[in-house]
Amino acid sequence: MSKENVVVIFPHPDDESFGASGTISKFRDEGASVTYLCGTLGEMGRNMGNPVFANRETLSSFRKKELQNAVKQLDIDVELLGYRDKTLEFEPREQVAAHLKEKIEALNATIVITHYPGYAVHPDHDALGAAVVEAVENIESSKRPAVWMHAISNNSEKDLGEPDIVYDVKPYWERKLAAIKAHLSQADGMMSLIENHDQTAAQLERLKTERFYRYTFTT
Repeated sequence: MSKENVVVIFPHPDDESFGASGTISKFRDEGASVTYLCGTLGEMGRNMGNPVFANRETLSSFRKKELQNAVKQLDIDVELLGYRDKTLEFEPREQVAAHLKEKIEALNATIVITHYPGYAVHPDHDALGAAVVEAVENIESSKRPAVWMHAISNNSEKDLGEPDIVYDVKPYWERKLAAIKAHLSQADGMMSLIENHDQTAAQLERLKTERFYRYTFTT
């Protein structure tokens, strides 16, 4: 039975499913506890389902329900952090970091998974990832959890080198797929890719391997 307490911190409903659900499933199979701290409800997203079933006013309610369905598929806990979508970059980082530090310590996290700031292709991803680093840096060094960072941009390996942690998540593919499908308003494009059997696209293969960089604190 694993003694790890894993805390996943991303800004949007569906980030957990696309970016880390294979790794989350691995941890759950090993007996680790996993909690997803979701920054926003993704209410400013442009995808409204296909065919369209949501609008700007109702999207947040749909995405909240989709997130609940996804975490049920992954058998993990979820807490909403309450920030507004597409505004995280404008939040005072020290305040967000203080909020996250409180959550991370309360959950007794041993591993925190987040985005790699500067290599996460979305301002919310970069901003929340940077706040996570600051939050953990403010924890006493002997009590800090490890920080695993998910880089998305095409230049990440050129700049950062090979990731420190690489998991083949094909054994967990069915659960990952179920979690992605739970995000019905957002998953249409990816599901088309997955269901098009003529495509052995690198994008699809990339989903079956999850990669993380370990953050090294200097203080």
